Amino acid sequence: MAKRATVGLARAGGVGHNGSGDIFLAFATGNHLPLQHNKPFDIQMLPHDHLDPFFEAAAEATEESILNALTAAESMHGWQGHSAQALPLDELQSIMRRYQPYR
Repeated sequence: MAKRATVGLARAGGVGHNGSGDIFLAFATGNHLPLQHNKPFDIQMLPHDHLDPFFEAAAEATEESILNALTAAESMHGWQGHSAQALPLDELQSIMRRYQPYR
């Protein structure tokens, strides 16, 4: 699942350039595997073709979190007169519709 975060990053316009600072963190909560074992043990898993909705959800959640961060930011002024302007939500929506026709 964690690898699908890169799909969400790409859908939001990122390409993972060197130095981009993209970090993905994942935790496994699946089958409990005994630390010491000397015989086969059973595990449960979904058939591979049942995983696609989960992969899509992981990509969508990543993309949505990026867009939420972009639109939640407010204009600010910082040290030595540096400033960053907030993105106008209506303009961002227009751009997203124009350049992401798969939606």
